[in-house]
Amino acid sequence: VLRSLGIPTRVITNFNSAHDRNINLSIDKYIDISGKTLHLTEDSMWNFHVWNESWFIRRDLGSFYDGWQVLDATPQERSKGMYQCGPASTRAIKEGDVNLDYDSSFVFAAVNADYVTWICYSNKRKERIYSDTRKIGKFISTKAVGTNSRVDVTANYKYPEVKEISFKISYSQYKNSLMDDRKILVTAV
Repeated sequence: VLRSLGIPTRVITNFNSAHDRNINLSIDKYIDISGKTLHLTEDSMWNFHVWNESWFIRRDLGSFYDGWQVLDATPQERSKGMYQCGPASTRAIKEGDVNLDYDSSFVFAAVNADYVTWICYSNKRKERIYSDTRKIGKFISTKAVGTNSRVDVTANYKYPEVKEISFKISYSQYKNSLMDDRKILVTAV
């Protein structure tokens, strides 16, 4: 429909798509001490989810949020009393502006939630035993214009994941770095 009105629109597929029912920006899994899954949350992770993006000027949010907007024609949650989702600015999602209207927190979680596993003990105490910040929102894609090729648009939704860099330094280098820190501290006082 939007294309017929002259509004640029494309289909987006998000792999490892989070469905964050309680909008806490994490997908929580609970297990008991034997490892059995406890059904204490309605959060889930789907293999993939598909929505549309359309190109809008956002006078209501400001020009910073102009550009591609997420519109989900198959929303699973109510938003302001209706089953609807969007238009959520992809710029807002990337910047983590989850307090804006139009379901930006829900879409942010779909592509960037943490996947957290909790162990529940018999005394109602729970403990986080695993957290994965990279599992959700993989290979966010659209179809290339004029071909059947995939175009990766993940960078429109989130910044690159930080890779841990492992390196070794000698004890003397470490000790010298501490001395340098002390010199700065003494100089600052």
